[in-house]
Amino acid sequence: MKVAVIGANGQLGSDLAAAFTQNGDIVCPLTHGEIEIANLQSVKASLEANQPEFVVNTAAMHQVDRCESEPGTAYAVNAVGARNLALVTRNLGATLVHISTDYVFDGNKTTPYEEGDSPLPLNAYGNSKLAGEFYVRTLNRKHMVVRTSALYGRHQCRAKGGKNFVELMLELARTRGAARVVNDEFVTPTPTHDLARQIVSLSRSDSYGLYHATSEEGCSWYEFAREIFSQAGVDVRLEAAQPGEFPAKAPRPRYSVLENKQLKTLGINVFGSWQSGLQRYLNDTKNMPAHAAA
Repeated sequence: MKVAVIGANGQLGSDLAAAFTQNGDIVCPLTHGEIEIANLQSVKASLEANQPEFVVNTAAMHQVDRCESEPGTAYAVNAVGARNLALVTRNLGATLVHISTDYVFDGNKTTPYEEGDSPLPLNAYGNSKLAGEFYVRTLNRKHMVVRTSALYGRHQCRAKGGKNFVELMLELARTRGAARVVNDEFVTPTPTHDLARQIVSLSRSDSYGLYHATSEEGCSWYEFAREIFSQAGVDVRLEAAQPGEFPAKAPRPRYSVLENKQLKTLGINVFGSWQSGLQRYLNDTKNMPAHAAA
């Protein structure tokens, strides 16, 4: 199968390109220099030239506070960009996988969100991503909207300065010997390697629709940091930050843990616990060249 990965040099896109290649697919890696999703003509030119059967969109504006101060840009990328991809892939007869977020929820639940729960975003980022979901779901019947949470991976996150949460915590341990982390926001840390495997599995299905795709169970950012230091064998002074200690422009959901109900219904859920995902990540990065893991 011919697969186009949009954002192929990003944290998730890099692992997706590798996973599809290992699966025997022909991969068309598309970066921002080759496709600008907010521009319909750019999307048409790029996808019509490559003629993919399956398109995965990882491109997004996902700096939450920047989206709050630049909502027009956020909607241009996250909503109109999704619309452009849905229109062009529909005309090509291609399946579109669109990556979305746990931030479409308001965080008022205390049990994991399922696909049938009503979204109610708290910020411009979540609203722009939800708008993109609706465009995809209404414009291309052959779609898979995949919501995920708290991604981290072996490749650099270009939009967030290169370091994921795991590497940031390990750097703080090395340079300061201490870290303060919020303990009142609950997510599900999810390795991009595992999400890429899940999307490859989905690509072999014609079960179109909405999916939650994260590691199992959830934790606070503080609990995630504690597990990172424990598994890495790092001695560090870890403290829970006080509520409001790190002020942000955009409100975040207090609880955005997702349940992979639809994947489990189909019997294709590949995820294990978030702790086991972290262990694999740390083992993998130990064996990577220093420049690749940075």
